Amino acid sequence: MTIIVHHLEDSRSQRVLWMLEELGLPHEVKRYERNKKTMLAPPELRRVHPLGKSPVIEDTDDGGRVIAETGAIVEYLVDKADGKLGAPAKRDDALSYRFWLHYAEGSLMPPLLLKLVLGRIPLMGKPATRRIQPMIDVHLDFVEQSLAGRSWFAGDQLTAADIMMSFPLEAARSRGGLDKSRPNTIAWLEKIHARPAYQKALEEGGPYAYA
Repeated sequence: MTIIVHHLEDSRSQRVLWMLEELGLPHEVKRYERNKKTMLAPPELRRVHPLGKSPVIEDTDDGGRVIAETGAIVEYLVDKADGKLGAPAKRDDALSYRFWLHYAEGSLMPPLLLKLVLGRIPLMGKPATRRIQPMIDVHLDFVEQSLAGRSWFAGDQLTAADIMMSFPLEAARSRGGLDKSRPNTIAWLEKIHARPAYQKALEEGGPYAYA
């Protein structure tokens, strides 16, 4: 029995593959390619979940239960692994864990996505993205300060909060102005990229532009 990951290239589902490798949970990867013109997910994903987006997992141990949304999947996998990579025991670390778990998609990712979308609009797009960058910089400065003097986002060990933060920070390095001027964040990215489980997940998932 296994978990089936419906994996879309260059997407948030790369985090799910990484997490499964860190947890050591058996899984199977079904790859999907984006439409080369629109960069949207293929219609085949609608057969798995009505939203037609990735990541989506199917748990064959649970009657083929389908779980969508990265955060929901991550929390589901923490439960399935009996709390591994979940909230730390210390209350302050546990609160940090909960914050970063939701901050990744709730606060950091939206302006990065907005910049990407606006940048594709002819003529008016580039001027608009210049107004978005200061918003992104506020977040990147906050992340940089938060990582000062600490190895991980929620305590002394890797947690699911770090896995959630990987995609937006990789996107920020690619298109959001994250560079060596924020050394704590760059060091964190280099550290996760060096992990064997991360490397194995890249092999499984195929090309990943933000790694």
